[in-house]
Amino acid sequence: MNPHILILGAPGAGKGTQSDNIVEEFGVEHVTTGDALRANKEMDISHLGLEYDTPGEYMDRGELVPDEVVNEIVETALDEADGYVLDGYPRNLDQAETLSEMTDLDAVLYLDVDEDVLVERLTGRRVCEECGATYHVEFSPPEEEGVCDACGGDLYQREDDTEETARERIRVYEENTAPVVEFYDDRGSLVSIDGDQTPDEVWEDVKDAIEANADA
Repeated sequence: MNPHILILGAPGAGKGTQSDNIVEEFGVEHVTTGDALRANKEMDISHLGLEYDTPGEYMDRGELVPDEVVNEIVETALDEADGYVLDGYPRNLDQAETLSEMTDLDAVLYLDVDEDVLVERLTGRRVCEECGATYHVEFSPPEEEGVCDACGGDLYQREDDTEETARERIRVYEENTAPVVEFYDDRGSLVSIDGDQTPDEVWEDVKDAIEANADA
């Protein structure tokens, strides 16, 4: 089984955790927009007639990479993968429609998580100033509060993990991606997963959904 899976969900929904599970269980590739862009920074995109001739030129200048470029890079990554879980794309309705022309999906999984739960997950993260190890005050706390188990460094909360920033990230996600969720729901391909459950319980539902749809 080499399923083609799309996983959707807000920041903090657990897409990374469940994508790792899917990769391990089904032997597929985890395709993310960020990784695909970094792996193809020098791709020749001169034929698109845009301002720059490679994705890297946009990235090096801190500019948003145009949709046309992202679409081409994602299509290349999917074509090269023997089964995949796609994470972080599509981010808008135009990309969703483009994706439907690129590939056939076996399942579209939506990790549905209450906003307050998302905020709790995002704001509870702590990072070591010295080695970069990550913890969570509730789900994976260090043995000693505020101190890294690995190196003894001080733990801190990143600026983008504050409640105000977390709620803004969720708002932006919902604004842009709600039409994407609706797009797949209207097509009858969306499988909504209760993401408020424990990671293990979510995984059982994710695995069941993939097996049911990939065999269909």
